[in-house]
Amino acid sequence: MIYSSAYMCSSETPLKSDSNQEDRSFSDSSLFRHWGQDLNSESRRVALKMFQYYGYNGYLSERLAMDRAIPDYRPEGCKNMTYSSNLPQVSIVFIFVNEALSVILRSVHSAINKTPSHLLKEIILVDDNSSSEELKEKLQVFVEETNSKHPGFIKMVRHQKQEGLIRSRVSGWRAATAPVVALFDAHVEFNTGWAEPILQRIQEDRTRIILPSFDNIKYDTFEVEEYPLSAQGFDWELWCRYLNPPKSWWNLNNTTSPIRSPALIGCFVVDRKYFEEIGLLDEGLEIYGGENVELGVRDSGINIGDVSERKALRKRLQCKTFRWYLVNIYPEMRMYTDTIAYGVNVYYSSTQQLHVGVLSPTIDDDDNKCLVDVNGRPRLIECSYAAAKRMKLHWLFTQRGAIQNRKSKRCLELVESNESEFGFELAVQKCSGQKWTISSVLPGSTL
Repeated sequence: MIYSSAYMCSSETPLKSDSNQEDRSFSDSSLFRHWGQDLNSESRRVALKMFQYYGYNGYLSERLAMDRAIPDYRPEGCKNMTYSSNLPQVSIVFIFVNEALSVILRSVHSAINKTPSHLLKEIILVDDNSSSEELKEKLQVFVEETNSKHPGFIKMVRHQKQEGLIRSRVSGWRAATAPVVALFDAHVEFNTGWAEPILQRIQEDRTRIILPSFDNIKYDTFEVEEYPLSAQGFDWELWCRYLNPPKSWWNLNNTTSPIRSPALIGCFVVDRKYFEEIGLLDEGLEIYGGENVELGVRDSGINIGDVSERKALRKRLQCKTFRWYLVNIYPEMRMYTDTIAYGVNVYYSSTQQLHVGVLSPTIDDDDNKCLVDVNGRPRLIECSYAAAKRMKLHWLFTQRGAIQNRKSKRCLELVESNESEFGFELAVQKCSGQKWTISSVLPGSTL
């Protein structure tokens, strides 16, 4: 299966009325770096307008065949596997909002063409209140024409207001009737043999939630780019993240084996009734994103509304703690158990280190930056390097008190500066009595 990433390009150079300026604007656009050099000026204008609207090459998409050939990047062993003759049927759900019609139709066509007909019960299209007229008229015509040949094969769900990704997926699930439901974005293209291994895994164990292996469709050329096999995780900012397969998988020396994954990306396949038993997705989540992490990993101190239903579900399912999850399911995630206080991208540890910036997400990453006093100047240096070199990276700090380097006795302070656009800059100097406050202190910690 192939997943198409969409990149929003709001920073493109705006078009001007002067033709020479137009040519320069077209040349500067990332859309034309690897495609479209032979287009005339008017065609480029149309292509660029569509690119800015969709975030991918909608102009090219309209000119590609609905059933175009795509490369088969499956591991060699997958092509020779056999499966049960009585696999369960699947309902495929596509959700979208203002997607290019050609992209949606290609998703549907590839699903039909690459899924054995006896396994595909229906396709459900969930329109999350698109404003595009062609998604109301032309798409409806396609649905009606298809259903005239195969009654009820395509179901159309239209939201009267934008509900967001989570509730859109749940809307599709509610319309599904097959034993298994596949929940996808509407910008995918299915490849040969995608369904059988997934349905076999779920038939063997209905509690499995399966993430298909994705390659990439390039946003500008629509060429297929192979992605390495991976698991799915997230970092401490809760962004989705590809992970190397665990050592236990590599030790099998079998690339056809499933890869255990500590999290999921938005597209997944699940037993329809089991999905309901575990509470579906949290319909309190708004707009797009978040289903990969759900309630258990949200940051404290944020007003997240009424989550009593999800807490009751957690109690009924006897869910384990997030710490258990990190230790047993996601051991690759780096745990900052020594953090006792934090602010905006600043973390103070029980070892008296000030981590600044983004936290390293996994134990394989070593790019944590610590505040260091380097000859009287504040510097951000990799923490492990600073510790190995016995640099001045330990700071004494109490809430509403000074931040003083333990070794140099100098303090981190804010001083006026003509060179800074803000009029101030950080300095390490003789302590003058400046006081600092960190926004959040973890329960049980004292500063």
